[in-house]
Amino acid sequence: MKRITLFSAAVFVLFVPPLAGADALIIDHNDTDITGLTAAEIQEAKDTLHIAYGHTSHGSQITTGMSGLVGFANSGGKGLSLPTDTFQYNNGGTGGALDLHDYAMGGDVGYYPQWVDNTRAYLGAADPLTGMGTNNSDVNVIMWSWCGQVSGITEQGLIDTYLTPMAQLEAEYFNVTFVYMTGHLDGSGTAGNLNQRNQQIRDYVLANDKVLFDFADIESYDPNGLVNYMALMANDNNDYDSDGNGSLDKNWARDWQNSHVEGVDWYNVESAHSQALNANLKAYAAWNMFVELADDNGNNAVPEPSSLVLLGTGLVGLLGRRLRRSREILPYN
Repeated sequence: MKRITLFSAAVFVLFVPPLAGADALIIDHNDTDITGLTAAEIQEAKDTLHIAYGHTSHGSQITTGMSGLVGFANSGGKGLSLPTDTFQYNNGGTGGALDLHDYAMGGDVGYYPQWVDNTRAYLGAADPLTGMGTNNSDVNVIMWSWCGQVSGITEQGLIDTYLTPMAQLEAEYFNVTFVYMTGHLDGSGTAGNLNQRNQQIRDYVLANDKVLFDFADIESYDPNGLVNYMALMANDNNDYDSDGNGSLDKNWARDWQNSHVEGVDWYNVESAHSQALNANLKAYAAWNMFVELADDNGNNAVPEPSSLVLLGTGLVGLLGRRLRRSREILPYN
């Protein structure tokens, strides 16, 4: 995945035309079909990506789900017939695994400025020629997840402690892909601050052609994808209000698990603060994202012109845009 970074005087770059045709990559509940991935696509992700992931307990749902997926796939769950240990990952990518350094950076993205400092410490000073870090110089994907901080953050606080610092990191490490995430559900529904701030993140990603792992959207839907449980006051444990009386009387994940076959349709795995199915879906979505990112990296299309990013510190960064395999982006409820 290539980016081009240029720096120039603000008086000049103000005349740079906007980009056309580039797409944000949104990974949400529409991207939880693990059976659609081919062995070749998965191998390309392993060959291409070197990932560092910082998180606390909620964020572990992704990686514990990924760990459980290995045995599930080996046993033919969901009818999968891939080579043994296809979905294996470890720090370093040894033994044919995906190179994913879990807990690479301490804390989670809700602790500012620690998450920014920890990112820079992990990557080291940015190499101005390669756009990579000088420590862990092979790492080309950085992922940070939230714990519960999005529930209480303000609109301006999200800009100051998340969106702007992330853009600064992207400008410094211009050949590293930074994955944005939404915060986990908290039962506050459509009108809640959490959903408003999550939508702020989505809107920013769409407007600026970033990469988003939509943590909240993934846990808002069961595999049928017909009901948005976030709108029914669903929380991070997948409890929701089925009849509108204000009580969380049902659990969509447990209901789905109970009506399907363990080991065939889903697998039991630790899922912090939640149900196993939630971790299953996040693992499937993560692998779909990795395949998409690797596909971006291998795209031979000529990079598009650069776009202007103005940061609150006064820094002007021009980030090259990349072509991305077209993916339908559905409206959020």
